[in-house]
Amino acid sequence: MPHGNGMGPRWWHRRFRGCGYRMTVPRQAILDVLSKTSRHLSAEDVFMAVHKVYHHVGLTTVYRTLELLVQMGLVSKFDFGDGRARYELLEGSKDSGHHHHLICTKCGRIIDYTDFIDEEIKLLKETEKGLSKKYKFKITNHLIQFYGLCDKCKDKR
Repeated sequence: MPHGNGMGPRWWHRRFRGCGYRMTVPRQAILDVLSKTSRHLSAEDVFMAVHKVYHHVGLTTVYRTLELLVQMGLVSKFDFGDGRARYELLEGSKDSGHHHHLICTKCGRIIDYTDFIDEEIKLLKETEKGLSKKYKFKITNHLIQFYGLCDKCKDKR
């Protein structure tokens, strides 16, 4: 499967070496699972996918590994308001790139929003610039989530 940044499916090996961590079988398996999906997987989802192939990898290992991957900046952790953290590979994954989320509060559907128009990009840049100046804060990233009803749930009302 081609990857968005042209670095190939094993780009994370360099990041592990650079951070002084070893690439273990569970870490590789979890990164493989996250690299092959555009869904926002919970730790339990990742565990079920990994456990099909690697029966010896436990849920605790998956939780610990996901937290390490978040700390390393390889994976994003999201809270979509359903009480379960969700994870997404940051670079080199299918549909990678900056995006926002639209979250249906009725059915839980999550839509990645990437097709920004010029006015939105300009507004976000001005907002970041204003906040940086106002609070003397260097913004390096942002996360925007919109909550509401998807087209299917909206029409059921």
